Amino acid sequence: MARILLTDGEQRSTLAATRSLGRAGHHVLVAGRTERTLAAASRYCRGRIVLPSTDRTPDAWTDAIGEAVTAHSVDILLPMTDRAATLVLAARERMPDTVVPFPDRDIYDRASDKRRLLELAGSLGVPVPRQVVVDGPDAVAAGALSALGTPIVLKPWRSVVHDGARLVQLSVAIAAGPDEALDHLRTLPPEAFPVLAQSHVSGPGLGVFVLADDGEIVASFAHRRIREKPPTGGVSTYRESVPVPPDLLGYARSLLGELRWTGVAMVEFKEESSTATPYLMEINGRFWGSLQLSIDAGVDFPAMLVALTLGNRPAPIDTYRLGVRSRWLLGDLDHLLWLWRAPTAKRRAVPGLPGPLGGLGRMLVPWRPGDRWEVLRPTDPYPFLREIRTWIRDSTGR
Repeated sequence: MARILLTDGEQRSTLAATRSLGRAGHHVLVAGRTERTLAAASRYCRGRIVLPSTDRTPDAWTDAIGEAVTAHSVDILLPMTDRAATLVLAARERMPDTVVPFPDRDIYDRASDKRRLLELAGSLGVPVPRQVVVDGPDAVAAGALSALGTPIVLKPWRSVVHDGARLVQLSVAIAAGPDEALDHLRTLPPEAFPVLAQSHVSGPGLGVFVLADDGEIVASFAHRRIREKPPTGGVSTYRESVPVPPDLLGYARSLLGELRWTGVAMVEFKEESSTATPYLMEINGRFWGSLQLSIDAGVDFPAMLVALTLGNRPAPIDTYRLGVRSRWLLGDLDHLLWLWRAPTAKRRAVPGLPGPLGGLGRMLVPWRPGDRWEVLRPTDPYPFLREIRTWIRDSTGR
Protein backbone atom coordinates (compact mmCIF):
# COMPACT_ATOMS: atom_id res chain seq x y z
CA MET A 1 0.00 0.00 0.00
CA ALA A 2 1.12 3.58 -0.66
CA ARG A 3 1.86 6.53 1.59
CA ILE A 4 -0.32 9.31 0.18
CA LEU A 5 -0.35 13.01 1.06
CA LEU A 6 -3.48 15.05 0.32
CA THR A 7 -3.34 18.84 0.41
CA ASP A 8 -6.11 21.22 1.46
CA GLY A 9 -7.66 19.30 4.33
CA GLU A 10 -10.30 22.01 4.62
CA GLN A 11 -12.02 20.81 1.44
CA ARG A 12 -14.91 18.33 1.33
CA SER A 13 -13.27 16.68 -1.68
CA THR A 14 -10.20 16.02 0.47
CA LEU A 15 -12.40 14.36 3.08
CA ALA A 16 -13.97 12.14 0.40
CA ALA A 17 -10.53 11.17 -0.93
CA THR A 18 -9.23 10.50 2.60
CA ARG A 19 -12.09 8.12 3.30
CA SER A 20 -11.76 6.40 -0.08
CA LEU A 21 -8.01 5.84 0.12
CA GLY A 22 -8.05 4.93 3.81
CA ARG A 23 -10.67 2.26 3.18
CA ALA A 24 -8.48 0.94 0.36
CA GLY A 25 -5.71 0.38 2.92
CA HIS A 26 -3.40 3.26 2.02
CA HIS A 27 -1.55 5.34 4.63
CA VAL A 28 -3.21 8.74 4.23
CA LEU A 29 -1.65 12.00 5.42
CA VAL A 30 -3.60 15.26 5.32
CA ALA A 31 -2.04 18.72 5.00
CA GLY A 32 -3.80 21.99 5.77
CA ARG A 33 -3.53 25.41 7.35
CA THR A 34 -3.96 23.82 10.79
CA GLU A 35 -4.02 20.31 12.22
CA ARG A 36 -7.76 20.64 12.84
CA THR A 37 -9.09 20.49 9.29
CA LEU A 38 -12.19 18.70 8.06
CA ALA A 39 -10.37 15.78 6.46
CA ALA A 40 -7.87 15.49 9.32
CA ALA A 41 -10.78 14.66 11.65
CA SER A 42 -11.50 11.47 9.72
CA ARG A 43 -10.69 8.11 11.26
CA TYR A 44 -8.85 7.32 8.02
CA CYS A 45 -6.33 10.13 8.43
CA ARG A 46 -3.04 8.68 9.71
CA GLY A 47 -1.08 11.93 10.04
CA ARG A 48 -1.54 15.70 9.97
CA ILE A 49 0.80 18.26 8.42
CA VAL A 50 0.54 22.05 8.83
CA LEU A 51 1.51 24.17 5.82
CA PRO A 52 1.71 27.93 5.20
CA SER A 53 -0.89 29.72 3.09
CA THR A 54 -0.80 28.90 -0.62
CA ASP A 55 -1.92 32.37 -1.69
CA ARG A 56 -0.05 34.61 0.77
CA THR A 57 3.25 32.71 0.95
CA PRO A 58 3.41 30.41 -2.10
CA ASP A 59 7.21 29.99 -1.98
CA ALA A 60 7.09 28.99 1.68
CA TRP A 61 4.26 26.57 0.92
CA THR A 62 6.26 24.96 -1.88
CA ASP A 63 9.31 24.59 0.38
CA ALA A 64 7.16 23.10 3.14
CA ILE A 65 5.43 20.56 0.90
CA GLY A 66 8.80 19.45 -0.43
CA GLU A 67 10.10 18.97 3.09
CA ALA A 68 6.93 17.08 4.08
CA VAL A 69 7.09 14.53 1.26
CA THR A 70 10.71 13.79 2.16
CA ALA A 71 10.19 13.64 5.91
CA HIS A 72 7.17 11.33 5.61
CA SER A 73 8.48 9.22 2.70
CA VAL A 74 5.42 10.10 0.61
CA ASP A 75 4.88 7.90 -2.44
CA ILE A 76 2.01 9.87 -3.99
CA LEU A 77 1.15 13.56 -3.61
CA LEU A 78 -2.37 14.67 -4.52
CA PRO A 79 -2.92 18.44 -4.77
CA MET A 80 -6.64 19.00 -4.21
CA THR A 81 -7.16 22.62 -5.36
CA ASP A 82 -6.10 24.77 -8.29
CA ARG A 83 -3.71 26.71 -6.08
CA ALA A 84 -2.00 23.59 -4.78
CA ALA A 85 -1.82 22.01 -8.24
CA THR A 86 -0.27 25.16 -9.71
CA LEU A 87 2.48 25.18 -7.08
CA VAL A 88 3.12 21.43 -7.05
CA LEU A 89 3.42 21.09 -10.81
CA ALA A 90 5.86 24.01 -10.92
CA ALA A 91 8.06 22.24 -8.34
CA ARG A 92 7.58 18.64 -9.46
CA GLU A 93 11.25 18.13 -10.27
CA ARG A 94 12.13 18.97 -6.66
CA MET A 95 10.30 15.82 -5.52
CA PRO A 96 11.82 13.07 -7.70
CA ASP A 97 10.84 10.22 -5.37
CA THR A 98 7.18 11.24 -5.14
CA VAL A 99 4.60 10.70 -7.88
CA VAL A 100 2.12 13.47 -8.68
CA PRO A 101 -0.66 11.75 -10.69
CA PHE A 102 -1.35 14.76 -12.92
CA PRO A 103 -0.53 15.39 -16.56
CA ASP A 104 2.67 17.18 -17.51
CA ARG A 105 2.71 20.83 -16.55
CA ASP A 106 2.40 22.10 -20.13
CA ILE A 107 -0.70 19.94 -20.67
CA TYR A 108 -2.24 21.12 -17.39
CA ASP A 109 -1.49 24.75 -18.30
CA ARG A 110 -3.01 24.30 -21.74
CA ALA A 111 -6.25 23.04 -20.23
CA SER A 112 -6.28 25.74 -17.53
CA ASP A 113 -5.80 28.53 -20.08
CA LYS A 114 -9.40 29.23 -21.07
CA ARG A 115 -8.41 31.07 -24.25
CA ARG A 116 -6.26 28.21 -25.55
CA LEU A 117 -8.79 25.61 -24.42
CA LEU A 118 -11.67 27.22 -26.31
CA GLU A 119 -9.49 27.58 -29.40
CA LEU A 120 -8.79 23.85 -29.18
CA ALA A 121 -12.48 23.11 -28.63
CA GLY A 122 -13.48 25.13 -31.68
CA SER A 123 -11.01 23.22 -33.84
CA LEU A 124 -12.52 19.93 -32.63
CA GLY A 125 -16.12 20.95 -33.23
CA VAL A 126 -16.98 21.35 -29.54
CA PRO A 127 -19.51 24.20 -29.14
CA VAL A 128 -18.12 27.33 -27.45
CA PRO A 129 -19.88 30.59 -26.51
CA ARG A 130 -19.59 33.67 -28.70
CA GLN A 131 -16.77 35.74 -27.29
CA VAL A 132 -14.39 38.65 -27.63
CA VAL A 133 -10.83 38.27 -26.32
CA VAL A 134 -9.85 41.36 -24.32
CA ASP A 135 -6.08 41.82 -23.99
CA GLY A 136 -6.18 44.79 -21.61
CA PRO A 137 -8.57 47.05 -19.65
CA ASP A 138 -8.77 49.57 -22.51
CA ALA A 139 -8.30 47.17 -25.41
CA VAL A 140 -11.95 46.78 -26.39
CA ALA A 141 -14.72 49.16 -27.42
CA ALA A 142 -18.26 49.11 -26.11
CA GLY A 143 -19.49 48.38 -29.63
CA ALA A 144 -17.59 45.10 -29.81
CA LEU A 145 -19.10 44.02 -26.49
CA SER A 146 -22.60 45.01 -27.58
CA ALA A 147 -22.53 42.29 -30.21
CA LEU A 148 -22.46 39.70 -27.40
CA GLY A 149 -25.90 40.68 -26.11
CA THR A 150 -26.67 41.02 -22.43
CA PRO A 151 -25.68 40.12 -19.84
CA ILE A 152 -21.97 39.75 -20.60
CA VAL A 153 -19.81 37.12 -18.89
CA LEU A 154 -16.21 38.13 -18.10
CA LYS A 155 -13.71 35.32 -17.54
CA PRO A 156 -10.01 35.84 -16.74
CA TRP A 157 -7.79 33.53 -18.75
CA ARG A 158 -6.97 31.43 -15.69
CA SER A 159 -8.63 30.89 -12.33
CA VAL A 160 -5.33 31.21 -10.43
CA VAL A 161 -2.48 33.54 -11.43
CA HIS A 162 0.82 34.59 -9.87
CA ASP A 163 1.38 38.33 -9.46
CA GLY A 164 5.06 37.93 -8.66
CA ALA A 165 4.65 37.65 -4.91
CA ARG A 166 1.52 35.63 -4.25
CA LEU A 167 -1.18 33.55 -5.87
CA VAL A 168 -4.35 35.40 -6.79
CA GLN A 169 -7.70 33.64 -7.21
CA LEU A 170 -9.72 35.22 -10.01
CA SER A 171 -13.44 34.79 -10.49
CA VAL A 172 -15.99 35.08 -13.25
CA ALA A 173 -18.10 38.26 -13.32
CA ILE A 174 -21.40 39.01 -15.03
CA ALA A 175 -22.00 42.55 -16.31
CA ALA A 176 -25.44 43.91 -17.15
CA GLY A 177 -24.13 45.59 -20.31
CA PRO A 178 -21.07 46.94 -22.15
CA ASP A 179 -20.53 49.96 -19.91
CA GLU A 180 -20.59 47.87 -16.74
CA ALA A 181 -18.27 45.35 -18.41
CA LEU A 182 -15.76 48.07 -19.26
CA ASP A 183 -15.90 49.38 -15.69
CA HIS A 184 -15.23 45.90 -14.35
CA LEU A 185 -12.31 45.30 -16.73
CA ARG A 186 -10.59 48.41 -15.36
CA THR A 187 -10.67 46.97 -11.83
CA LEU A 188 -8.79 43.79 -12.77
CA PRO A 189 -5.06 43.29 -12.16
CA PRO A 190 -2.79 42.97 -15.22
CA GLU A 191 -2.37 39.24 -14.53
CA ALA A 192 -6.08 38.67 -15.23
CA PHE A 193 -5.66 39.40 -18.95
CA PRO A 194 -6.51 38.24 -21.49
CA VAL A 195 -10.14 38.21 -20.37
CA LEU A 196 -12.81 36.35 -22.33
CA ALA A 197 -15.95 38.44 -22.76
CA GLN A 198 -18.67 35.94 -23.63
CA SER A 199 -22.34 35.79 -24.44
CA HIS A 200 -24.35 34.58 -21.47
CA VAL A 201 -25.57 31.00 -21.79
CA SER A 202 -28.94 30.77 -20.05
CA GLY A 203 -29.53 27.27 -18.78
CA PRO A 204 -28.34 24.52 -16.45
CA GLY A 205 -24.72 23.70 -15.79
CA LEU A 206 -23.62 20.23 -16.86
CA GLY A 207 -20.46 18.36 -16.07
CA VAL A 208 -18.64 15.19 -17.04
CA PHE A 209 -16.27 13.82 -14.38
CA VAL A 210 -13.60 11.49 -15.71
CA LEU A 211 -10.45 9.53 -15.09
CA ALA A 212 -8.21 9.34 -18.16
CA ASP A 213 -5.01 7.49 -19.03
CA ASP A 214 -2.96 9.14 -21.78
CA GLY A 215 -6.12 10.61 -23.29
CA GLU A 216 -8.24 7.46 -23.00
CA ILE A 217 -11.23 7.74 -20.66
CA VAL A 218 -11.18 4.94 -18.09
CA ALA A 219 -14.19 6.05 -16.01
CA SER A 220 -16.88 8.70 -16.34
CA PHE A 221 -19.67 10.05 -14.17
CA ALA A 222 -22.33 12.76 -14.21
CA HIS A 223 -24.80 14.31 -11.80
CA ARG A 224 -27.52 16.93 -11.85
CA ARG A 225 -27.66 19.75 -9.36
CA ILE A 226 -30.80 19.94 -7.25
CA ARG A 227 -29.80 22.82 -4.95
CA GLU A 228 -26.90 25.24 -4.87
CA LYS A 229 -25.21 27.66 -2.51
CA PRO A 230 -26.01 30.44 -3.24
CA PRO A 231 -29.22 29.52 -5.08
CA THR A 232 -28.37 32.02 -7.84
CA GLY A 233 -25.51 29.75 -8.90
CA GLY A 234 -22.61 28.30 -6.95
CA VAL A 235 -21.48 25.02 -5.43
CA SER A 236 -24.04 22.23 -5.28
CA THR A 237 -25.48 21.30 -1.90
CA TYR A 238 -27.81 18.52 -3.10
CA ARG A 239 -27.22 16.52 -6.26
CA GLU A 240 -28.19 13.24 -7.94
CA SER A 241 -26.28 10.74 -10.08
CA VAL A 242 -27.55 10.63 -13.68
CA PRO A 243 -26.36 8.97 -16.90
CA VAL A 244 -23.52 10.71 -18.70
CA PRO A 245 -25.02 12.50 -21.74
CA PRO A 246 -23.49 10.83 -24.83
CA ASP A 247 -22.78 14.11 -26.61
CA LEU A 248 -20.94 15.54 -23.60
CA LEU A 249 -18.93 12.34 -23.20
CA GLY A 250 -17.98 12.57 -26.86
CA TYR A 251 -16.82 16.16 -26.47
CA ALA A 252 -14.85 15.27 -23.33
CA ARG A 253 -13.25 12.33 -25.11
CA SER A 254 -12.18 14.56 -28.01
CA LEU A 255 -10.70 17.23 -25.75
CA LEU A 256 -8.87 14.92 -23.35
CA GLY A 257 -7.68 12.71 -26.18
CA GLU A 258 -6.16 15.68 -27.96
CA LEU A 259 -4.51 16.81 -24.71
CA ARG A 260 -3.25 13.26 -23.96
CA TRP A 261 -4.63 13.80 -20.47
CA THR A 262 -3.72 11.52 -17.58
CA GLY A 263 -5.52 11.90 -14.26
CA VAL A 264 -8.92 13.14 -13.16
CA ALA A 265 -10.74 16.08 -14.70
CA MET A 266 -14.09 17.83 -14.60
CA VAL A 267 -15.21 19.00 -18.04
CA GLU A 268 -17.84 21.69 -17.53
CA PHE A 269 -20.57 22.71 -19.94
CA LYS A 270 -23.62 24.94 -19.80
CA GLU A 271 -26.71 24.12 -21.82
CA GLU A 272 -28.58 26.90 -23.60
CA SER A 273 -32.22 26.30 -22.65
CA SER A 274 -33.67 27.66 -25.89
CA THR A 275 -31.61 25.41 -28.16
CA ALA A 276 -30.43 22.57 -25.86
CA THR A 277 -26.90 23.23 -27.12
CA PRO A 278 -24.17 22.44 -24.54
CA TYR A 279 -21.35 25.00 -24.60
CA LEU A 280 -17.93 24.25 -23.13
CA MET A 281 -17.08 26.40 -20.11
CA GLU A 282 -13.77 25.02 -18.82
CA ILE A 283 -11.78 21.99 -17.72
CA ASN A 284 -10.78 21.64 -14.06
CA GLY A 285 -7.89 19.23 -13.82
CA ARG A 286 -8.32 18.12 -10.22
CA PHE A 287 -10.91 16.57 -7.91
CA TRP A 288 -14.24 18.36 -7.59
CA GLY A 289 -16.34 19.42 -4.58
CA SER A 290 -19.05 16.77 -5.03
CA LEU A 291 -16.56 13.89 -5.23
CA GLN A 292 -18.33 11.88 -2.50
CA LEU A 293 -21.40 11.37 -4.70
CA SER A 294 -19.47 9.56 -7.44
CA ILE A 295 -17.88 7.30 -4.80
CA ASP A 296 -21.31 6.52 -3.31
CA ALA A 297 -22.65 5.74 -6.78
CA GLY A 298 -19.87 3.24 -7.45
CA VAL A 299 -17.19 5.26 -9.27
CA ASP A 300 -14.38 5.52 -6.72
CA PHE A 301 -12.18 8.02 -8.53
CA PRO A 302 -9.51 8.43 -5.80
CA ALA A 303 -8.94 4.68 -5.43
CA MET A 304 -8.92 4.21 -9.21
CA LEU A 305 -6.46 7.08 -9.73
CA VAL A 306 -4.05 5.64 -7.17
CA ALA A 307 -4.39 2.15 -8.65
CA LEU A 308 -3.56 3.58 -12.08
CA THR A 309 -0.59 5.45 -10.61
CA LEU A 310 0.72 2.24 -9.03
CA GLY A 311 0.56 0.45 -12.39
CA ASN A 312 -2.69 -1.42 -11.73
CA ARG A 313 -4.88 -0.02 -14.49
CA PRO A 314 -8.49 -0.40 -13.32
CA ALA A 315 -11.13 -1.95 -15.51
CA PRO A 316 -13.08 0.73 -17.39
CA ILE A 317 -16.31 1.89 -15.74
CA ASP A 318 -19.17 3.20 -17.85
CA THR A 319 -22.11 2.25 -15.61
CA TYR A 320 -22.94 3.12 -12.01
CA ARG A 321 -25.90 3.44 -9.69
CA LEU A 322 -28.35 6.08 -10.87
CA GLY A 323 -30.63 8.07 -8.60
CA VAL A 324 -28.11 8.24 -5.75
CA ARG A 325 -28.35 11.63 -4.07
CA SER A 326 -25.75 13.37 -1.92
CA ARG A 327 -26.67 16.12 0.51
CA TRP A 328 -24.29 18.58 2.12
CA LEU A 329 -26.34 19.42 5.21
CA LEU A 330 -24.65 22.67 6.27
CA GLY A 331 -24.47 23.85 2.68
CA ASP A 332 -28.20 23.19 2.43
CA LEU A 333 -28.71 25.24 5.59
CA ASP A 334 -26.81 28.13 3.99
CA HIS A 335 -29.08 27.74 0.95
CA LEU A 336 -32.13 28.11 3.19
CA LEU A 337 -30.70 31.11 5.04
CA TRP A 338 -30.10 32.84 1.72
CA LEU A 339 -33.76 32.30 0.78
CA TRP A 340 -34.84 33.92 4.04
CA ARG A 341 -32.45 36.84 3.84
CA ALA A 342 -32.43 37.73 0.13
CA PRO A 343 -34.69 40.51 -1.18
CA THR A 344 -37.82 39.26 -2.91
CA ALA A 345 -36.76 40.74 -6.26
CA LYS A 346 -33.46 38.85 -6.14
CA ARG A 347 -35.21 35.56 -5.36
CA ARG A 348 -37.72 36.01 -8.15
CA ALA A 349 -34.95 36.66 -10.66
CA VAL A 350 -34.06 32.95 -10.48
CA PRO A 351 -36.73 30.81 -12.22
CA GLY A 352 -38.09 27.96 -10.11
CA LEU A 353 -36.56 29.18 -6.87
CA PRO A 354 -38.94 28.68 -3.90
CA GLY A 355 -39.80 31.28 -1.30
CA PRO A 356 -38.62 31.06 2.30
CA LEU A 357 -41.47 28.78 3.40
CA GLY A 358 -41.03 26.51 0.40
CA GLY A 359 -37.33 26.26 1.15
CA LEU A 360 -38.07 25.45 4.77
CA GLY A 361 -40.48 22.70 3.72
CA ARG A 362 -37.72 21.03 1.71
CA MET A 363 -35.35 21.23 4.65
CA LEU A 364 -37.89 19.54 6.94
CA VAL A 365 -37.44 16.33 4.94
CA PRO A 366 -33.90 15.44 6.08
CA TRP A 367 -33.70 12.12 4.25
CA ARG A 368 -35.44 10.01 1.66
CA PRO A 369 -34.52 6.71 -0.04
CA GLY A 370 -31.47 7.18 -2.23
CA ASP A 371 -30.02 9.99 -0.10
CA ARG A 372 -26.51 10.02 1.34
CA TRP A 373 -25.17 12.63 3.71
CA GLU A 374 -21.95 13.95 2.26
CA VAL A 375 -20.01 14.81 5.43
CA LEU A 376 -22.04 13.08 8.14
CA ARG A 377 -21.24 9.37 8.21
CA PRO A 378 -22.15 7.21 11.23
CA THR A 379 -18.94 5.20 10.88
CA ASP A 380 -16.81 8.37 10.64
CA PRO A 381 -18.66 11.08 12.64
CA TYR A 382 -15.88 13.43 13.72
CA PRO A 383 -15.55 15.42 10.46
CA PHE A 384 -19.21 16.46 10.77
CA LEU A 385 -18.71 17.58 14.36
CA ARG A 386 -15.69 19.61 13.28
CA GLU A 387 -17.66 21.09 10.39
CA ILE A 388 -20.44 22.20 12.76
CA ARG A 389 -17.93 23.85 15.05
CA THR A 390 -16.30 25.68 12.12
CA TRP A 391 -19.69 26.73 10.71
CA ILE A 392 -20.76 28.20 14.05
CA ARG A 393 -17.43 30.00 14.45
CA ASP A 394 -17.62 31.49 10.95
CA SER A 395 -21.29 32.45 11.36
CA THR A 396 -20.86 34.14 14.73
CA GLY A 397 -17.32 35.45 14.36
CA ARG A 398 -16.26 33.63 17.53
